[in-house]
Amino acid sequence: MDAVELKETLGGGGHVFGCMVSAMASTRWGRSLASSSLDFVVIDSEHGSRDRTEIQQLVGMLRQAEITPIVRVPVPKSEWVAMALDAGAAGVLAPYCETVEEVQAVVATAKWHPLKGEYLTRAVRDGVFPSDATKEYLQNRHKESIAIIGIESRPGHENLDAILAVDGIDGIFIGPNDMSTSLGIPDDYANPAYLEVLEDIIAKSEARGVPVMIHQQTIETSSKAIELGARFVMHSTDAGLLRSAALEQMNALREVAGGAARNARNKVDTV
Repeated sequence: MDAVELKETLGGGGHVFGCMVSAMASTRWGRSLASSSLDFVVIDSEHGSRDRTEIQQLVGMLRQAEITPIVRVPVPKSEWVAMALDAGAAGVLAPYCETVEEVQAVVATAKWHPLKGEYLTRAVRDGVFPSDATKEYLQNRHKESIAIIGIESRPGHENLDAILAVDGIDGIFIGPNDMSTSLGIPDDYANPAYLEVLEDIIAKSEARGVPVMIHQQTIETSSKAIELGARFVMHSTDAGLLRSAALEQMNALREVAGGAARNARNKVDTV
């Protein structure tokens, strides 16, 4: 699914599905990903040690696999957003936003790059561009642009109404570990206080037509997120999915081997 289709699906009230890439480095994964049914992938450069060249290579691989590439930038600053877009990303996920000013900087660059400085300020503040031709050019250039804002703390949640008033937000991201830690209940994802925050963020965001992404790691917690109304579904990581598949299939084969061994022993005992 390309970025335009992804935005249309979300805009129509649908769900899209993806994962976080936290370990993958080789572009030889492209063929496997192409048959994975992933709609999007978020390349992590907040916690992952990725340089601009590696991000560019992964973005190219994902585009060839017809998967929308989104980059989680290290911090919510326009310079990092610009670097992700220059690498070919269809969008960015800006982590841990708490102020309107942070969000404005991220969205402005995501939607109007490569405008900078006073020109960018005028475009965001006043809707004024160097010319109508410039505005049309930038709109076409960024027709697939996706700006996702991370609400991962109590202050971010408390400021959500003001943040959602910023025009151009395409998604709200909740980091469960950061959010639950901020709430004083680290990794307690069944805690009513945590679930209440999720429900409130989803309700307020959906009221403005903004889908919510919650990065859970298990089928149980991701299913709960969907039940609460999350539609921008990011489940697990590349490393987590590989570990789960390996564990499931190897254990199944161990059961077969164990059964075969038991059958062999029974045959010997009856001779």
